[in-house]
Amino acid sequence: MLVVGFPTGAFQANCFLIAPEAGGPCVVVDPGQDAEEALVAALAEHRLAPVAVVLTHGHLDHTFSVTPVCDGNDVPAWIHPDDRYMLSDPLRGLSDEAARFFGPLTMREPAEVRELTDGAELDLAGLRLTVRHTPGHTEGSVSFGHTTAEGGELLFSGDTLFAGSIGRTDLPGGSMARMTESLRGLLDLDDETVVLPGHGPTTTIGRERASNPFLTGMVDLTDPAAAHRGRGKGI
Repeated sequence: MLVVGFPTGAFQANCFLIAPEAGGPCVVVDPGQDAEEALVAALAEHRLAPVAVVLTHGHLDHTFSVTPVCDGNDVPAWIHPDDRYMLSDPLRGLSDEAARFFGPLTMREPAEVRELTDGAELDLAGLRLTVRHTPGHTEGSVSFGHTTAEGGELLFSGDTLFAGSIGRTDLPGGSMARMTESLRGLLDLDDETVVLPGHGPTTTIGRERASNPFLTGMVDLTDPAAAHRGRGKGI
């Protein structure tokens, strides 16, 4: 399996290309701000052709380039219905600081948008992606799981789980209670599951189970201040 990732834009959101192998179809995950040039270069280098864009949530640092990427390649965008409004009205989902950074903006949905549901299996580009609804960072946050041909487990966690941290929950649609429930569900995964987050480096479920302060109890998730402690990543 081929996974190509690179950070995009001012908030360094990770964009991924995933494919069974080079020289064929692929899926684009979270094409954020200024993603287009790097995406075109990666597609050319690995001789890939996108068949879909999948979005872990609706925040602008993950969706900024979704319309030109989708419409330029005549492919659909997949997003959870609870976050779909941000495709055309992205400032509603941002912090005041981020809204000032990006705004004012006029945006629209891609020509074709399809909605994700919890537990759905997406068969795209020869890959099967399992959708997990993982709200907390936003109402419509999802994570995508995939089992490789070699038996390895991957999780594209968006801004739900990072290496050593979790997504902030103090933005519109955020909820620490729902984040806690989502994280509990992710911890049901095998320790060897490789986590490819929306910001920062790759990690594993086992590593986060053992050392992530939000998962080990070192941070009290019932404390309202915990909602602010992921501010270094995302918007």
